[in-house]
Amino acid sequence: TMIKTVSRTSHKTRDTTPMFSRNDVSIWSILKKCIGMELSKIAMPVILNEPLSFLQRLTEYMEHTYLIHQANTTTDSMERMKCVAAFAVSAVASQWERTGKPFNPLLGETYELIREDLGFRWMSEQVSHHPPVSAFHAEGLQEDFLFHGSIYPKLKFWGKSVEAEPKGIISLELPKYNEAYTWTNPTCCVHNIIVGQLWIEQYGNVEVINHKTGERCSLIFKPCGLFGKELHKVEGYILDKSKKKLCAIYGKWTECLYTVDADTFDAHKKSDKKNSEEKKSNIVDEEPEEMPLPDGDTVQVIPGSELIWRIVPRPDNSAEFYAFSTFAMQLNELEEGMKGVLPPTDCRLRPDIRHMEKGDMDSASAEKKRVEEKQRLSRKNRSKSSEEWKTRWFHQGTNPHNKAQDWLYSNSYWDRNYSLLPDIY
Repeated sequence: TMIKTVSRTSHKTRDTTPMFSRNDVSIWSILKKCIGMELSKIAMPVILNEPLSFLQRLTEYMEHTYLIHQANTTTDSMERMKCVAAFAVSAVASQWERTGKPFNPLLGETYELIREDLGFRWMSEQVSHHPPVSAFHAEGLQEDFLFHGSIYPKLKFWGKSVEAEPKGIISLELPKYNEAYTWTNPTCCVHNIIVGQLWIEQYGNVEVINHKTGERCSLIFKPCGLFGKELHKVEGYILDKSKKKLCAIYGKWTECLYTVDADTFDAHKKSDKKNSEEKKSNIVDEEPEEMPLPDGDTVQVIPGSELIWRIVPRPDNSAEFYAFSTFAMQLNELEEGMKGVLPPTDCRLRPDIRHMEKGDMDSASAEKKRVEEKQRLSRKNRSKSSEEWKTRWFHQGTNPHNKAQDWLYSNSYWDRNYSLLPDIY
């Protein structure tokens, strides 16, 4: 059974060194050349990072896997949609206050995680470098679900903020009901990049579609608005295939989600709007400078609502550790038994992340430069010899549910045959 549980995380919290202060780095000197540009081609100093690869960061989608298991327990498709929609929102909840940038994965980098306690195993691969694309595939250990997708994060710098638009599709399949759901993630924005307190908001529309029943959950992640009234708010409806409202969903992606009858929700919104309009004079709406402060437990619960998800509180020392949740703190653990079993491309073996985790910024910086240079060189050599890069665990294809271009899992990763993998570190 050694292999079976090999990359399951033990539940001690790791002894990561507390993070460095970023105050002594002039981000402006790096970024002023890049206004309006895409950032994937620009080398950022390591001090702006957090000690995880983007492949590990994606694995945080799985923190609230219990919501998928919950969806599997109900025969009512609307109840399943509530759980799946809550899972889609919870998957981005770990972004809250995470202002460090994950390391860009090297082409061919992989990451796996087996969590028997949460009932899943996950693997991912960096399948493209320009543009950067990360593909992932997770499955329930009882073969009770498949969760997969590919993310191409488009980063743009707008002078005061960096906006990350996570292009790509996410699919969840529940074989028990022969159902497939797809959605895309909201846009994430880090504010006050140059001066002031960094803060994060997510905004945009997220539509979770049940391809079998035609039901959909249409959610709006609201931009913060003036005075932060809308900060972190998410709201929307579950609709049947003829677009009739079945129920409303509301809450905050940083905190909790509730469902309530649609009419009750609409009536509540109406009276709320009337109240706030009486208070409002003619205020010009501008991008808020400072992060708006939330007021206590900030979701106003409408009578008759049902709680469908609440975030797990972060550990006490989270603020000193890159705002990691307990789940995130465990992602880079390398236990003794893993070393001989993991492929040599696994993020846990990546030297620059390891050095940063130990607090040795100089070595982290030197190693980051070295592995990036190594990647450039092998790319150059390939272009000379007309040999193409071959992805190992995924292939390009069409998403079976919405016919979009996607990366599909090639099924052989867990056979543990890791000969002929590229030497990327």
